Amino acid sequence: MSHQPAEVTFVGTATTVLRIGPFTLLTDPNFLHAGERAYLGYGMWSRRRTEPAFGPAELPVLDAVLLSHLHGDHFDRVARRGLAHHVPIVTTNQAERRLNRWGFTAVTSLNPWDAYELRTEEHLLRVTSVPGQHGPALIHRLLPDVMGSVVDWEVDGRRVLRLYITGDTLFRPMLAQIAERFPDIDVMLLHLGGTRIAGVLLTMNAAQGISLIRTVNPAVTMPIHYDDYPVFREPLSRFLDRCRAEGLAGGVRTIVRGETAPLGV
Repeated sequence: MSHQPAEVTFVGTATTVLRIGPFTLLTDPNFLHAGERAYLGYGMWSRRRTEPAFGPAELPVLDAVLLSHLHGDHFDRVARRGLAHHVPIVTTNQAERRLNRWGFTAVTSLNPWDAYELRTEEHLLRVTSVPGQHGPALIHRLLPDVMGSVVDWEVDGRRVLRLYITGDTLFRPMLAQIAERFPDIDVMLLHLGGTRIAGVLLTMNAAQGISLIRTVNPAVTMPIHYDDYPVFREPLSRFLDRCRAEGLAGGVRTIVRGETAPLGV
């Protein structure tokens, strides 16, 4: 096993910094301050409640940005200004077109099950796009396309970490394909919040999060994306209570903004 660390720093919303061996990734960059508004499309805005742990100026050197979808609480105007336009971004086809128009020059779009790789002589980091659905059937077509990511880290050809980042998806039967194709997930970064707009559920609530844990069966689940905006209707405590009631609490590791936690290797 490699002696290099694998760890996550939680910045807020779905924004994390992943240090995995020699590679550093940023997920879903949202750096708006408390009181500033994120644009959610169709003339809708949501005002941030929380402060990010830090801003773009404090980021380490990045090997890539993983962007699950292009919503204002996942890629905001601060990120648009503050990230170098040559930084590699891995995202959906839909998001790639918009990012290119904004001047980002190293965007790679993935269809479901396509992969993006970073390599050194000994290390391989593979990011595979996996399905997600950001809303109920038909309504999801009005929202940005979304992808989850499975991140595999290999050292000298042997896998030492498998990480699943859900993205803003609802629990749907199609997510069972992820467990079939990618068994033995070490850590799942679970987007929760029970987001509702006009009464419509758009991200997983506690019950759906539990269903995904039972489907994917990760060794550790770290909930993120749960309290930063008023449209996130369900508190993290409801998910944690449900996990305790169903005997799953031992596999859940909470992480607060600004905290760095190991990714279990």
